[in-house]
Amino acid sequence: MRKSSTRTVAVVAGLFFGAAPVFAHHSAAVFDPNKRVTVTGSVTEWFWANPHCLLSLDVKGADGQVVRWVVETQAPPNMIPYGWSRQSFKPGEEVTITVERARTGKPVGRLLRAQFPDGRTLLPGGSAGAAAAGALP
Repeated sequence: MRKSSTRTVAVVAGLFFGAAPVFAHHSAAVFDPNKRVTVTGSVTEWFWANPHCLLSLDVKGADGQVVRWVVETQAPPNMIPYGWSRQSFKPGEEVTITVERARTGKPVGRLLRAQFPDGRTLLPGGSAGAAAAGALP
């Protein structure tokens, strides 16, 4: 009986500690809210999937070099009510994005706003969207 209880406690503890990294992945600490940048580029891929959608685009720098940016958004169910869809971006389409850049300085970020040449604007939902809408021109 005692052996069974010890195993049960060990299994529960293992599940608890094993789940911690899953919750930790939702941290936004990798992004710097004080390093917002706006870039314009050509969409290379729009990956619509859980746990985060990813937008990849090629941005031509002032030096003429093309840099591949990859930015993340929220999960699809959180974005649908705010007008986002699997068809929000098409390869080759030009888009201007505002992101919170990664603290490392790499061309990676969290998407705060997407603007299209026709004037459409997409903002993320929830608190990130509200903060972006209030802080962006």
